[in-house]
Amino acid sequence: MNDFQEIADRVRIEALLGEFTDAVMMRDRARLAALFTTDGALRMPNVPVELVGREEIRTGAERLQSRWDFFVQNSHLGTIRLDGDTATGRTYIQEIARTLDGLEGVNFAIYHDTYRRTPEGWKFAERVYEVRYVDTTPLGGSAPGPNGHLRGAGHAGESGRAPGTGRADASATRAADDFTEPASPERLERTVEALRVNGFTAELHDDAAAARARVKELIPPGAGVFTGASETLRLSGIDEDINSGDRHEAIRPRVLTMDRATEFDEIRRLVAAPDVFVASVAAVTETGSLVIASGSGSQLPACAGGAASAIWVVGAQKVVPDLGTALRRVEEHALPLENERAQAVYGQSSAVNRLLVLNAEPQPGRGTVLLLREAIGF
Repeated sequence: MNDFQEIADRVRIEALLGEFTDAVMMRDRARLAALFTTDGALRMPNVPVELVGREEIRTGAERLQSRWDFFVQNSHLGTIRLDGDTATGRTYIQEIARTLDGLEGVNFAIYHDTYRRTPEGWKFAERVYEVRYVDTTPLGGSAPGPNGHLRGAGHAGESGRAPGTGRADASATRAADDFTEPASPERLERTVEALRVNGFTAELHDDAAAARARVKELIPPGAGVFTGASETLRLSGIDEDINSGDRHEAIRPRVLTMDRATEFDEIRRLVAAPDVFVASVAAVTETGSLVIASGSGSQLPACAGGAASAIWVVGAQKVVPDLGTALRRVEEHALPLENERAQAVYGQSSAVNRLLVLNAEPQPGRGTVLLLREAIGF
């Protein structure tokens, strides 16, 4: 190999490394996958993640990136060793990140790389990610919000602001949230796609009538069906179809006739592992997570995996950008309304005693989300 060829190869491999970081930062999963050979592998033992082939790398990146609140990656080249049409090298990485479920911190890592010359140019044959240092100290900064303003800016002690002004700013932002307004068509489509990436079966329907008909199609005759307490199911007629009809083995009416003192174990088993569980959620994020709040927790085992299949019917007003907003929706919107309902029906207040976040469905076909274009329920 002559000197000019070696220099050209090094420059092209360095460009490949830059393309990787740029594709990650821009969340361009298709471009990211195209940087690998057709049988290339991305291995991250510390996560753990192992993706082989361009399609796995693309969809795997979608799953990982859907969990970010924000993410910044800086990289610099360590070394490249050329050997004809193959090469090896190392890339040094610094990352700052916060996930939607609250994990955050800074880490330093190394990519151990193998490169291969292809008709398309130099590609990654393998990248193996090795974490060398992690600091999970809470981060003081934040990513800009939807309108370009820094979320959390103005906290007490921030330079140039008087203590306490940040809290007022944050309250004003929360007050601006409208948790009753249906999401736009674009946000609904984005949410459906994110749910599918996360393993849920997700469908977009025009209204509650369409969802009602679809639920009838999804539940096999004779199945044991448990319905969660839900205004969405009540208003749509789905609750009546299941619990007042004779097409299914309705579990809720049966449980209501049982003695909670002497038959508690049987009640627990019936509601925890039905054939089919049908309910709604308090919020669904545009990144494809479901948030379920409960006072007693009785419906959560079936939600989390106890039911053989689960169906959630979700109004368009429950779509929120991220997990933080979802939790605000639970506390500031859904809980007050549910509290009024509980007082009227049960004569007692409600509370968020249990909170479940479903970030993905690991069992294909188990969880179905029927997202509506109209608002319904809390």
